[in-house]
Amino acid sequence: MTASEHEAGLRHTLERFRKSRTAYHGARWLPLVGLALLTYALYPVTQGFTVEVPEVGAVALEEIVAPFAFVVPKTESEIQQEADDLASRVNPIYEYRAGVSDSIATRIDALFIGLDTSDSADAMITVAQGFGVMLTGEEASYLGAVTVRSAFRRSLRRMVTIYLARGVAAPGTVRNELNNEVMVRRAGSETLILRDSVSALPQYLDLAAREHPDPNSAVGNQLFVRLLNTFFQATLTPNVVETEGRRLSLRNSVQLVKDSVRQDERIINNHEIVTPQARDRLLALQQALVDQGRFDGAGFQRTLGQVLTNGIVLAVFWLLLMLYLPNTYREIRHMCVFAALFAIVIIGAAVNHRFINEGPELIPIPFAALVMTVLFNGRIAMVAAIVLAVLLGSQVAYGGQDAFYIALLGGVTAALSVRRISRRTEILASTAFVAVAFVLAAVTVGLRVGWSAGELGLSVVRGAANATVSAALVFMVMPIFERWTHITTDLTLLELSDPNHPLLRRLATEVPGTYAHSVAMANLSEGACNAIGAAGLLARVGCYYHDVGKLQKPLHFVENQGVGGNPHDRLPPDVSATIIRNHVIAGMALADEHRLPKPVKAFIPEHHGTAEISYFLDRARKNGEVPEEALESFRYPGPRPQSVETAVCMLADGVEAALRVIDEPSPQKLRGAIDHVVQQRIDAKQLDEAPITLGQIERVKDEFVRILSGMHHNRLDYPEEAGGITADWKEPDKT
Repeated sequence: MTASEHEAGLRHTLERFRKSRTAYHGARWLPLVGLALLTYALYPVTQGFTVEVPEVGAVALEEIVAPFAFVVPKTESEIQQEADDLASRVNPIYEYRAGVSDSIATRIDALFIGLDTSDSADAMITVAQGFGVMLTGEEASYLGAVTVRSAFRRSLRRMVTIYLARGVAAPGTVRNELNNEVMVRRAGSETLILRDSVSALPQYLDLAAREHPDPNSAVGNQLFVRLLNTFFQATLTPNVVETEGRRLSLRNSVQLVKDSVRQDERIINNHEIVTPQARDRLLALQQALVDQGRFDGAGFQRTLGQVLTNGIVLAVFWLLLMLYLPNTYREIRHMCVFAALFAIVIIGAAVNHRFINEGPELIPIPFAALVMTVLFNGRIAMVAAIVLAVLLGSQVAYGGQDAFYIALLGGVTAALSVRRISRRTEILASTAFVAVAFVLAAVTVGLRVGWSAGELGLSVVRGAANATVSAALVFMVMPIFERWTHITTDLTLLELSDPNHPLLRRLATEVPGTYAHSVAMANLSEGACNAIGAAGLLARVGCYYHDVGKLQKPLHFVENQGVGGNPHDRLPPDVSATIIRNHVIAGMALADEHRLPKPVKAFIPEHHGTAEISYFLDRARKNGEVPEEALESFRYPGPRPQSVETAVCMLADGVEAALRVIDEPSPQKLRGAIDHVVQQRIDAKQLDEAPITLGQIERVKDEFVRILSGMHHNRLDYPEEAGGITADWKEPDKT
């Protein structure tokens, strides 16, 4: 090859490398460009004129003159307050029912005419029942006297025609009105009456003493009150429809504009103290600029500048991933998830501002922070929360240090409030922490800018709602993000550890020896992983499933063999080795069938690595030479452990199986056996590809000794008569 050809080949290789690197990074940075454009589309920069809005009491740094005429709208709270004030001026309307008292008097007359014509107490009871009056025998006898009936009739008619005719309301109506006066409509005229002067049934019954025909008789007193209650009908009834109609009319009459500004009118002068009215005008001008999107000759430059600003803010997060978290940056699925969460927050903030409330408390940064914390870690989530707070706080719609501060505090607290979600109480605690953060933000901002109690309360309610909804949404969307990113969270691991999972249920019933071995391994692996800072829960769940392939031929594995003998005794060594080897392949097939997550599935091939199936290899060698090309059939398919958890599982597998053959395992014996098993794996280079250090391996061995010493502790001999057995116990002769 000539020098020119060599140079051309080198240039071609460099060009291919450059193109591949460009495509690699371009695919990961392209979502950032989309997010920058999306942010600009939802929060366009005001063109040709900008306005800063200082707080009340601050000193204005420049003169601001209105570039066009605009109005200052009232806030929702101001509109509501004014509408409530107007509606409260409408006194409730009560209609007088003129014919009610006459109708009741007629019924009273009819009752007593019937009683007068009755010839017995039973006949009186029957007549009274027809008018809804339930008389006792004693009361019927009491009314047997003509003078008594006449007196009752006169008193009842006077109560109805005099007192009831004046106007009596039903109980629980007038006394519950908030207004001090009520409007009584009678014969076409309306009269304002003090609420407390209007009689209701209790007051009406109090007047009965004036007209009582026989106040000294207990029977007569009881009967008179009952007759008054029976024949009572309210003569004053509320006209709710008309009252509410008048109130609604006044509510709708509230003006939505509290101020107007003419073009070229000075809003505030340089070095002036900002008053509440001036700040309201500046906020209205700022919103009018956002809504109108006014352009001038420098429109393109302003647009480009805003898009670049958005992109640079977002680039802080992307650079963090690229430089410090290359494994996460390498996964295109993970980058897409970050972009999707950023987009959800940006769109959600825009929807909130335009359709719900202009306050920053409802910006859904806590939702994104919680999802990132559960999927990745709190550091990533915290940086994302800071970047999103800066990005949205710098937009005109949310412009101002208060919006940035409130959104930042809520988002960062969400990122720091939870590490892993393995129990419902943890997400509830996170919700409480985020809500408290919003309360703190509302109090500090409110004290500084002088919020009213109502404004402070609304801010707290919005923040608490954000925290609650964010936590609820995390539970709803987490399975989607887990499936997309192939990340397994503690919630999924806990579901897989349920003994009712189909595979675990099969293990427990079909291969109980393997199941017991897996549980013992899980205890060893979880404790060891927790001791060295690895994922203990993942190690436990991985151990549960590491030998599921033995379900294919359970009796070919010693822990499941009973007294019927070992089937391998009748098989050639290479066939036996193939059966043993194939439990890894069968396990992977079952894992795929049951959709086990990738981190859990990795335990199936990696817990054996590429180790030799030494027992059957030795048998084959004793029977004759084993060809070099046949050695692979006496070796597990691998790969070797690729993670700390699978490496610990490999060690636990060997240790748990080896220690079953040790009699009276003292701590010294346990330590020696563990050292031997671990050293075998190291010498066989099975741990070379796992990110585990020698120091961690020593701590793993220490933890194995601690756990196994507890499992194999000494027990006292209990005499048979106490329900126990001794060390020299023998089964009694049954013959």
